[in-house]
Amino acid sequence: MSQPRYISRRTVLRGLGTAVALPWLEAMAPAASPVGGSVHPDPRRMAFLYVPNGAHMQAWTPETEGASFELPFILEPLKAFKDDLLVLSGLAQDNAAAHGDGGGDHARSLACFLTGTHPTKTDGANIKAGVSVDQVAAMKLGQNTRFPSLELGCDRGAQSGNCDSGYSCAYSSNISWRSPTTPMAKEVNPRLVFDRLFASQSKNLNGAERAKRDFYRQSILDYVIEDANQLRGRLGANDKRKVDEYLNAVRELERRVAHSEKNSQVDVLLGGIKKPSGIPQDFKDHIRLMLDLMVLAFQGDVTRISTFMYANEGSNKSYSFIDVPEGHHDLSHHGNDKAKHEKIKKINRFHMEQFAYLLGKLKAIPEGGGTLLDNTMIVYGSGIGDGNRHNHNDLPILVAGKGGGTLKPGRHIAYPRDTPLNNLYLSLLDKIGAPVESLGDSKGRLDKLDG
Repeated sequence: MSQPRYISRRTVLRGLGTAVALPWLEAMAPAASPVGGSVHPDPRRMAFLYVPNGAHMQAWTPETEGASFELPFILEPLKAFKDDLLVLSGLAQDNAAAHGDGGGDHARSLACFLTGTHPTKTDGANIKAGVSVDQVAAMKLGQNTRFPSLELGCDRGAQSGNCDSGYSCAYSSNISWRSPTTPMAKEVNPRLVFDRLFASQSKNLNGAERAKRDFYRQSILDYVIEDANQLRGRLGANDKRKVDEYLNAVRELERRVAHSEKNSQVDVLLGGIKKPSGIPQDFKDHIRLMLDLMVLAFQGDVTRISTFMYANEGSNKSYSFIDVPEGHHDLSHHGNDKAKHEKIKKINRFHMEQFAYLLGKLKAIPEGGGTLLDNTMIVYGSGIGDGNRHNHNDLPILVAGKGGGTLKPGRHIAYPRDTPLNNLYLSLLDKIGAPVESLGDSKGRLDKLDG
């Protein structure tokens, strides 16, 4: 019986107008080195998830430090992933504070969250923040993947105009910044993200093939079936199973995206013409579709860097589907009203349930000697602590995953008050292989992350 042949990590299944990346396979690892070690380590991924308007910190922060901590009410949905989780207290983004600029805490908190810089107060074209940590990693590692980074969200965002006390809407809508003056606009339409991930490099050809596929209701996998069958002949039994599972996941997500389009919101264009936007009306469905797309992008090594925004900063979205009909931003100004506190806790917990969904998806995917979650570092948090005070210290910050063995999760770590959040980012950049000397207001690396 012939041995499976080595295949390149960059191998994709191709069809006219379509390119489907592959998950990590045993056949992608060359023969062991003379000393018995792997010469093709699993890639590490980095993601950042953002929730607006802060959190109810009394139901967020564990009472004890170390590994024996108990998950508070808001974090309870993460019970199955406690050993994959770091809860970090005491971190701050000081440059999100006013520093003489008056109101605008929501805009500043998002613009500063991944940059650690104080944004220029303007609602004109002269916006300026800083380079975000995800883009620092993307510039260092992006040549290894088809897309340097993937920016996702659920709220559309304007790139100009006044959205918060004289601050441009660009600050309230973008978490990722390629340069101090160039935000990376997020994509909120699942269909457009799906097509971007699995389209060929030829944009013109992709447009024609997309129209043809829609007309005949064909799946993208119908275009690559011949390539897939040829690949299977070169793989061992375990790799064949992995490829089949991955392609089934792609097909299932494609079906869900198509179903969401049938029940999507509708944009009214000029002349009263209606065009389906492809965005699900159900908020939870929308979130999970976008997170599933992130998972597939990581699994196929289409990108190793991603950001996701549940909503724009300052969002006043209603959560009537969990019996919270009031707007999120309005409730965050709770004035210590007990009833409002309870509703904020419900919103925070709903967000956490979706985060648990993401972790479950990543942990269910074998990769190398562990799981996709083991090879990922995911920061979850907000640039505001308490929404009523608009404080930017003692932020709600989680880190999930093991970063390929560079993190030791399963603990609550309390750092000294006002420790720069960017110290965490410097440490994570080291662990993903994109070190820099400083970022924003960083003052060094965080200790204790690896034990």
